[in-house]
Amino acid sequence: MEANPFLGLLLIAFGSLSAASFYVPFGKVKNMAWEVYWLIGGFFSWIAVPIIATLITVPGLFGLYGSMPVKVFLWPFIFGVLYGFGGLTFGLSMRYLGLSLGYAITLGIIAVFGTLIPAIVNGKIVEMVGSTGGLITLAGIAVTVVGISLTGRAGILKDKLLPDDRKTESIKEFDLKKGLLVALFSGVLSACFAFGIEAGRPISDKVVSMGVNPLWRQGPVYIIILLGTFLTNIVWCLILAYKNKSLKDYFKSSPSILIRNYLFSALAGSLWYFQFFLYGMGESKMGRFSFASWSILMALSIVFSTLWGLYRKEWKGSDKKVSTILIIGLTVLILSTFIIGMAGLY
Repeated sequence: MEANPFLGLLLIAFGSLSAASFYVPFGKVKNMAWEVYWLIGGFFSWIAVPIIATLITVPGLFGLYGSMPVKVFLWPFIFGVLYGFGGLTFGLSMRYLGLSLGYAITLGIIAVFGTLIPAIVNGKIVEMVGSTGGLITLAGIAVTVVGISLTGRAGILKDKLLPDDRKTESIKEFDLKKGLLVALFSGVLSACFAFGIEAGRPISDKVVSMGVNPLWRQGPVYIIILLGTFLTNIVWCLILAYKNKSLKDYFKSSPSILIRNYLFSALAGSLWYFQFFLYGMGESKMGRFSFASWSILMALSIVFSTLWGLYRKEWKGSDKKVSTILIIGLTVLILSTFIIGMAGLY
């Protein structure tokens, strides 16, 4: 497929917007424990929507799976299980840090690990150092790290300025220390999704060899990864629901509230999946070092999540210094995506 990095960048940007927005509908859920609505949303994220979307875009999906040895699916599944732990704690980082700071720190770690580790393992990093496009890509990744650092720095400074009652005004369970530990753990394990995509390359290559449009090549890989993710989450959420005696939340409340809760959870889960659906389309257009698109997805997700944070008044009370650092950080992040996009032209 001919590279078109600017179209790819646009598709990934829409994916990032979806990623940054997925947690917002959960805020509309009432009288339902976190482990309950998280699993409801997760069913749509990891099972229903991925399968439906892939059945529509990849004809002969089950024939494809049947034609490949079982060992091909093992590592994508294992990385999906590990990613599941990252996803669980990612949701907790939003609870403790809010959308802005939680996304900036967690996605920053995911961006670095998820972009560079696969390149090191498969030897692409050597190829990058020896080519113009590769060097531009590395420069873009470095700029991404700078932007993430600035955005995270703004969040930490904001935290120091605000009294405790102001922090909990917009983030009810705010806890900086606990949130930072959770974000670190989540970021490292969440990068396993990128590892799963790389491990599933034989599957995506097979999809293209069948004559399927390369735009849809990642769908069958996502299904395998997300089956592992679903396994992790359903076990943990059911254990937590039993411990907290919240299993009744699946069916208690009035019919109107219950329907509302399920609909908003389903919307959140669907938005979560479409970040990767759109990312897969965009990544296919990014050229020789398309795996670096992962850092674009993370960078723009931070931009959009910060905008959501501003809308939710999570930055209310910040001084001029914090605002300046935040604006510079967001600008640098946006610049980094264009630098990596330019690399696809070389």
